[in-house]
Amino acid sequence: MTPTKIVILGANGQVGYELQRSLLPLGEVIALDRTQADLTQLDNLKQTLIDLKPNVIVNAAAYTAVDKAEEEQDLAMLINGEALKVIAEATKQLNALLIHYSTDYVFDGTKTEPYTEDDTPNPINVYGKTKLAGENAVIGSGCDYLLFRTSWVYSLHGHNFLKTILRFAQEREELSIVDDQIGRPTWARSIADVTVKCISQALDRIKENHFTSDLYHLSSQGDTSWYGFALEIIEQTRQKMLYNLRLKKLAPISTDQYPTLAKRPANSRLCADKLENDYNVLLPNWQHALTACISEYRD
Repeated sequence: MTPTKIVILGANGQVGYELQRSLLPLGEVIALDRTQADLTQLDNLKQTLIDLKPNVIVNAAAYTAVDKAEEEQDLAMLINGEALKVIAEATKQLNALLIHYSTDYVFDGTKTEPYTEDDTPNPINVYGKTKLAGENAVIGSGCDYLLFRTSWVYSLHGHNFLKTILRFAQEREELSIVDDQIGRPTWARSIADVTVKCISQALDRIKENHFTSDLYHLSSQGDTSWYGFALEIIEQTRQKMLYNLRLKKLAPISTDQYPTLAKRPANSRLCADKLENDYNVLLPNWQHALTACISEYRD
């Protein structure tokens, strides 16, 4: 039996970094960073994938600078949209399985309940529009795929809200954080671990000829605001005495008090019931995942 060969794109990102460890039990893992698989070089990208002949392609690469995307629309669309068409075409040509990550920012945030996969996307910023274009490219390609929308991703690796708050809390005595945008913080490790479980089941279903490509929401349980997330980060960090924090005051503010280039949805909550029902996987509560993440901190 031929061993499973898995290619990771975006190996140095938050999720890509965690996938390198999580995917090892499934077979041979080839982790490619931006220098080895540049999503702006479409011809080279496709040829690289064709030459490697993987059974599974996991795309954890993306243009994720939400505000900068407003000024670099073409580049964001190239990486998040056009490159996905090429990756999906290569996946179909190889008769492989594509795993791709999208975002809660494909929604406008006006819904009062958590978003389900049946809700109609309506992105309000360039980043969300480019990620939606990527989703549509995958869905329209005819390849086998699992498409995961994630939200508020953080880890101890790379650039993210957790690391930003920890840095500011060591440098400043006061911080003001937006309290009227709600979502579900999701640890990159949790995303990687759930991805592995889904790939394993999907490959079995493909062999048995009853796999169905689909779109799923993949996020932690429980809701909070950015302020609530920051407060929990500070409290847990102080309990574990991991950092010398200067911060004395953390203040909640409104979105209007913190203007940004890109609009953010007020409600980014994703309902993950469909993923639990179809693949029997459930991410932990966001506070519990944060505890596990912070406990891994090493000076």
